[in-house]
Amino acid sequence: MPETLLVVAATVLSEEHCELIERLEPRVTVVRDQSLLRPSRYPGDHGGDPAVVRTPAQQTRFEEMVDSADALYGLPDESAEALHRTVMANSRLRWVHTSRAGGGAHVAEAGLPADALERVLFTTSAGVHADPLAEFAVLGIFAGAKDLDKLQGFQKQHQWALRWTLGRVSQQTIIVVGLGNIGKAVAAKLASLGARVIGVHRREVDAPGVSTIVPMERLGDVLANADGVVLALPGTALTEDLFGEEMFAAMRHGATFVNVGRGSTVDESALVDALQRGQVGFAALDVFAVEPLPESSPLWDMTNVIISPHGAAITDDEDRLIAELFAENATRLLDGRPLRNVVNTHEFY
Repeated sequence: MPETLLVVAATVLSEEHCELIERLEPRVTVVRDQSLLRPSRYPGDHGGDPAVVRTPAQQTRFEEMVDSADALYGLPDESAEALHRTVMANSRLRWVHTSRAGGGAHVAEAGLPADALERVLFTTSAGVHADPLAEFAVLGIFAGAKDLDKLQGFQKQHQWALRWTLGRVSQQTIIVVGLGNIGKAVAAKLASLGARVIGVHRREVDAPGVSTIVPMERLGDVLANADGVVLALPGTALTEDLFGEEMFAAMRHGATFVNVGRGSTVDESALVDALQRGQVGFAALDVFAVEPLPESSPLWDMTNVIISPHGAAITDDEDRLIAELFAENATRLLDGRPLRNVVNTHEFY
């Protein structure tokens, strides 16, 4: 194992967090040039402002900088194409940490050859976003149970409506599909509120709060008895359009649907149809098949839908937490120990 590690900040990383990494792991030197990094527009804006464009000379300097690294903090400009160029140009590169929890998708898009995938280790920021995304999922489940759309509709009309019964999350059965970091956090929060949580996962895992785990092949079998469904799946070839017409038809009529995983896991036309028919009573969505969500999408005008612009994970401490995770993994790499959140370069999650 090397005694030191030369890390290049290839995407937005504040001076404060560069210093934090070096303080947490003194064997790391973070090479950065803030003049070459696009300024962030908000916390968690790791790609920076796309309106800021480097001059040709600046671009040359930036590429020379990333091509000198043992490891990269972030994909260069959050670009799969730039990642491909850098990996192929820099034979000393051995580790790339993606600032996104779903960074495996970017690695897949880079189209790297097998020998490059063998040479370079890729890790993600999975886990950092689990708690805020779980809170958004709980918001969605409560919004469905408490008929938020009806309440807001009557409020908008200044109408004191005849009262009706509302659902109680503490008496509901919720299915959580995908028991990674996010799914586990969702399950724990819902269970603490009294809900019965059924997990759907490819294998048995330790997931506090989950009453039972069924394999993905049995997802359709358990949907009919659920008051709500939370998707917390990665975007892979195996999960693409997993929730389509068949799955929505299998759900209990009027159930709540939440997606805090990846937009590619849902057939949006089937979701729109299910919402229009009342098969899905309410939906809370943080991710979409195409982002930004096109203005023509019917989802915008549906009163029984909450739309979050893929921002439910953003918090004031997100950048610090990712920097701390990076520093921990740098220590693991230098000590010859397994890293956290290593990308599976066969399924890319």
